[in-house]
Order: sequence, then C-alpha cells, then structure tokens
Amino acid sequence: MRSSQGGRNPGAPSTWDHGGGVRSLQVPIPDNPLGHTLVYVVDTDRGPVLVDTGWDDPSSWDALAAGLAACGTSVGELYGVVITHHHPDHHGLSGRVREASGAWVAMHAADASIVRRTRSTRPERWFTYMTDKLEAAGAPQEHVAPLRTSSRRTLPGLRPALPDREIVPGELLDLPGRRLRAIWTPGHTPGHVCLHLEEEHPARLPGKGRLFSGDHLLPEITPHIGLYEDPDDATVTDPLGDYLDSLERVGRLAPAEILPAHQHAFTDAPARVRELLTHHEDRLTGLLTLLAEPLTPWQLAERMEWNRPWEQIPYGSRNIAVSEAEAHLRRLVKQGRAEPVTGSDPVTYAAV
Repeated sequence: MRSSQGGRNPGAPSTWDHGGGVRSLQVPIPDNPLGHTLVYVVDTDRGPVLVDTGWDDPSSWDALAAGLAACGTSVGELYGVVITHHHPDHHGLSGRVREASGAWVAMHAADASIVRRTRSTRPERWFTYMTDKLEAAGAPQEHVAPLRTSSRRTLPGLRPALPDREIVPGELLDLPGRRLRAIWTPGHTPGHVCLHLEEEHPARLPGKGRLFSGDHLLPEITPHIGLYEDPDDATVTDPLGDYLDSLERVGRLAPAEILPAHQHAFTDAPARVRELLTHHEDRLTGLLTLLAEPLTPWQLAERMEWNRPWEQIPYGSRNIAVSEAEAHLRRLVKQGRAEPVTGSDPVTYAAV
C-alpha cells in the first residue's frame, strides 16, 4: 500500500499512518482475490471512529483487533462506525464491533433498507427469486438447477447488523473535532457513500481535503455495477447511470488524496474518474457491436470481456457477471441505443 504521508507502524506491517489522525489497517477477506479491506481509523475528540469494519470471520476479527492495537487503541475504545456500503467485506463486523464497544453504526438509508430486507427474507425466498431472475435472463437449466435442489437452510451474509444511525448526504457526521461530510455516490450499491474529510491535507497536497472512497473509486480496479432490487418492487433502476453521475460528482470535488477500501491511497481523482468514464463508454460501445444480433443478458455476459475466460468463471461469479450485463443493458436502453425484442422469451436485446 502507498500513501503520501506517514509510514507503517513498527512491527505492524498491516497498518499505515496517513497523518492527521488517520490510520488504516488491513482486514482479510477469506478466499477472495481482493485479499483484504482497508479499514480506516479516524481520531476524534470522543474516541476513534472506524470507516468500514471488514468481513465477519474469526481471522478477520483477530486482524481488526490486532490492527487497532498497533494503532494504539482497541475495539472497546471505539466511538462510532461509518459504513460506506452494505457489502459484507465492509459491514460484516459492524455488529460485533458494536457489541464489544457500544459504538454507533451509521449507513445510508438505501443500503440500510437492503440490510433490513436481507434480514427478513427467508433463504428459500432468495433461492426462488434468484432462480426466476436467472431464468428471465436466459440462463441455461444446468445453471439454474442447483438453486431448485439446494437443501441449504441458511446463506452467508443473511444476518447483517442493523445500523442505528442514518447517513444523510451533504451533512457532517458525528465526529467531534473533525469535519467529515457524506457524499451520496450510488451505483456500486444504491446507498454507497464517500466521506469527505474537509480538512487541510497533512502534507499540504493541492486539492480539497481527503476522500474515503469505499469501493466507488479505486486506483486500479473497476467496481462491479450490478442490480440491487426489491423482489416486490417493479421499479426499473439504472445503477450504471447512477454510478457514472456519481463519478462526475467526485471528479468535480477534486480531493487532494483518495483513501479507498482496497489497494492503496492515491492522488489525482479527476484523472482516475476520466479513466473510468472512458472505460464504461468504450464498454457500452463494444456491447452494441455484440448486440448486432439479439442476445439475452446471459448470452451477452458470455461474450463480454472479463478478467478470465467465461469457462473459468465460478458459478457464483457468473451470477454477478449476468447482473453486470443487465446493468449495462439498462443503460443502453435508457440512452435509446438498444431495445428489447418484442415477443422474445426469455427477452433478448438488440442494438438500435
């Protein structure tokens, strides 16, 4: 990991001092190529506040506790937890942190709604919903069959902690002695937020403070943009359009430094935003070439470029890929560049 300020704490290779009362530590994500989540520790007049917590796993909890000790504090001293979004590598340990410390947990209302829905939905309902979605996307029966025959009664991540505070976009969070403002950046999730530390950069880098970017803006990874929908809500969302709009908002902010949840700190947010906007426009244009013939979302996902050949993509990751293909299709349809083919079942899409 790189940073423009500070250095690693002696004897603690997984922690980093970013200066100005901000440190980070690595919390591992089991069996995931991302490796770890960067959890940030922000000093306040009432005690440390975490930005995200990491995956809910005993090894992750041990790493969080050890990292906090290396930062000169402990779980019990925490004052609050600010969650950038509901994904389990960010929100997973929030409940355990709150139990051990009494710290409040804050999240945007849109992601809190997903957490409530996840907690109240029986696993069987999720299997049925996923089966219906995949069939509608044109998934082959051999892919759908395991969802019908699964005997599992529980699914991982179905009991995330309910937040007890709401992050309101544009408002300062409850960090006494600090100025941390929430910026709503939907796309990766409906309630994703970036957090703008409106304080002079400790190394006096040019720009406007520092930005905890969660998964919205990463130095070398393009965040996944998929669908997060209520099975009982027929609203047609446009998450990719939301994401692109949010990117432009962050680019205009022009923070001096970005502190992301994965990889490493970096500068020149406007340049990274331009790269991502260009990437998505190029990808949309490339998909139009594929849609010269009518394709289902599944068929489109099979033909899209991923980080490995489709044949090597694991079962669960294929579901994520199809969700991303659908998000791109919705953007093209909204732009009037593609449309569903009348009478097709499962529905196919073609370039206009």
